[in-house]
Amino acid sequence: MLIGVPKEIKNNENRVAMTPAGVMELVKRGHNVMIQTQAGIGSGFSDESYKEAGATIQPDIESIYANAEMVVKVKEPIEVEYPLLKAGQVIFTYFHFASSEALTMACIKSGAICIAYETVQEADRSLPLLVPMSEVAGRMAVQEGAKYLEKPEGGKGILLGGVPGVAPAKVLILGGGVVGTQAAKMAAGLGAQVSILDISIPRLRYLSDIMPANVTPLYSNEHTIRGLISDHDLIIGAVLIPGAKAPHLITRDMLKEMQPGTVLVDVAVDQGGCIETCRPTTHENPVYVIDDVVHYCVANMPGAVPFTSTIALTNATLPYVLQLAGKGWEKACEENPVLKKGLNIIEGRVVYQEVAEVFDLPYEEIVA
Repeated sequence: MLIGVPKEIKNNENRVAMTPAGVMELVKRGHNVMIQTQAGIGSGFSDESYKEAGATIQPDIESIYANAEMVVKVKEPIEVEYPLLKAGQVIFTYFHFASSEALTMACIKSGAICIAYETVQEADRSLPLLVPMSEVAGRMAVQEGAKYLEKPEGGKGILLGGVPGVAPAKVLILGGGVVGTQAAKMAAGLGAQVSILDISIPRLRYLSDIMPANVTPLYSNEHTIRGLISDHDLIIGAVLIPGAKAPHLITRDMLKEMQPGTVLVDVAVDQGGCIETCRPTTHENPVYVIDDVVHYCVANMPGAVPFTSTIALTNATLPYVLQLAGKGWEKACEENPVLKKGLNIIEGRVVYQEVAEVFDLPYEEIVA
């Protein structure tokens, strides 16, 4: 199969979908790989390192889309890429369709086969291709939140871990999944007092067992959230419903109950955000303020640490890329139910129910 890896063009997106090591594994199996020139430079991988691994270097993004049977990316195609998508072409990337009707309609119109990293799902409901970036984003949420709690950044002027004789910051985490767990570990390690909320009792038991004493797992409901937001300094949204929009756990009116300089970090922004006042921001302009509350809603947080993120992502995606390349998408998805869950749009048909429901589109179930 001819596989193409374009240079990411979303704002400050420095990741690339494949490392030279991943290219080498594909080439060893007889596949051809095209890399757009400078695609890996932001992650520390030169064109020469890709050529040494067996890839050919293409001069522009048009060459990638025009020739590749499968395009492997990091982020969803943006508007300038919509006309480049081709009927019958496999696009394997993070799509997050539920957060963008324009993207969904463009992919339907293209006739491409759209396989979303974020909905590839194991039998136990875990999300193997979302996990590595969720781990990065969860850890970064605390790192960025701590920064914006500084007074020059608009925050309260609180050191997350405090110092002897001075109380540490209070951190509230909405969601006890991968993002929330990683965020709690980071915040607790820095010495903050952490409350982590979830609606799964088994998950809360697990968190209670593994977390240090300065982390308190609590059952999530509106009453509990309203009771906590008035004295917590950093609030992290870490809610995910696979393939669907995130629910608004922090509503517009709740901002008035928070102290000035409170910082909100919404990691769920890719799925529409779990904070009602959230709107996607960029690494270039990461924050805005509403009612004296600082909002950090960068939609591609792991893009700020591309060396770590690119290697972690390739480690997770490569086994699936090898299956798709070696067997073709139809056979690969038929034989692997985990990968089959990643199918969202097939040649104009929406085959992922949550995406169809969000935009009131016809849904077509994939027959086994």
